[in-house]
Amino acid sequence: MKESNSKQRTRESMGTVYRIVVRGELSQRFAPAFEGMEMKTGAGQTVLTGHVLDQTRLHGILDRIGALGLTLVSVNSLIDEPQASESVGKVHANDDDQAP
Repeated sequence: MKESNSKQRTRESMGTVYRIVVRGELSQRFAPAFEGMEMKTGAGQTVLTGHVLDQTRLHGILDRIGALGLTLVSVNSLIDEPQASESVGKVHANDDDQAP
C-alpha cells in the first residue's frame, strides 16, 4: 500500500532514525559531539540512536566519529521501529564527565 503524500512529506521532514554502533564504551565527555542522539554503552560498544534529518547530517556524524578516532562498527536505519529502549538516556552537552 502506498503512503499518502502528506504522510510521506511528514516522515521526510522528520528525517530517519539511525542506530550507529562504535567500538568502545564512550564516557559522557563525548556527549557534545553527539548531542541530540541517545547513547547507550555496554559489552564494549556504544550505541548512538536518534533522528537524522538528511544524508548530509548523517555523513557529518560519521565524519565526527572518524575525527575522534573511534572505530565504526555499524550504521542502520530504523524505519518504523521504536527509537530506543527505556534504559537509553538522551545525551546532553552538560552531563558530567566520566572515565571511559
